[in-house]
Amino acid sequence: MTDIVEMFIWTLTFFVIGIVLFWNGLKLLKQKRLIENIPTSKIRSLAMGLVEIYGEVVPAYKEILKSPFSNKDCVYYIYTIEEYRSSGKSSHWVTVKKDSEGQPFYLKDDTGGVLIDSKGAKVNVSRDFEFKTGFGRKTPDAIINFLKANGMSHKTLFGFGKTMRYKEHFIAPKDKLYIMGTAADNPFVENGTAKNNVEDIIIQKGKNEKMYYISDKPENALLKEIKWKMLGFIFGGALLSVVCLSIILKYFNLL
Repeated sequence: MTDIVEMFIWTLTFFVIGIVLFWNGLKLLKQKRLIENIPTSKIRSLAMGLVEIYGEVVPAYKEILKSPFSNKDCVYYIYTIEEYRSSGKSSHWVTVKKDSEGQPFYLKDDTGGVLIDSKGAKVNVSRDFEFKTGFGRKTPDAIINFLKANGMSHKTLFGFGKTMRYKEHFIAPKDKLYIMGTAADNPFVENGTAKNNVEDIIIQKGKNEKMYYISDKPENALLKEIKWKMLGFIFGGALLSVVCLSIILKYFNLL
């Protein structure tokens, strides 16, 4: 009886997971249509509201960020630290720390540049660095220094090295970016002092807009990636939910 109850709980859990996957697939479909329907604007001709632009990253400050693990110049980074842990017969990776940091930067095309505030954006950029500890592999000094600065260690209490994985994504100067965000009044420029319209504009997360997306992929490649993920979520989620629902109905003798 206990095994049947446990199977029912797991089936119900996977049914809910299927519903969540299906719902996320519908959200991706909405995002895909939005990207398709909004034309890419030249920066010089930006209008207020939701816009789509493509261009090259130019730092806004002389002092720019350094990526935490590879120590590269960047204007935005996100990192993940994972530890491989064992519990009984099962072993899995556990995220022990994940964080990001960014600073305003310019995105420039052949018509001009506009200030970008990445706060609140969904950033989808390729992984730039990954390091996994192992026998005979020395942990880079940059990682060790970062761990010390954050009160962490790559060793156990007995001095043995932990099995760790370090991942890092960042946006560097001269990177090409696709951005869909809200063009709004630039708070760093006093009204009436801008030499041209675009200087008084900043791209950011809109107050009433959920869509703020930054990617290092061109629009066509991005749409293709979203399409396959969307199809997987919608059809995979629907199939999982239907199978689980049939098992639940059979459990209650309703099928």
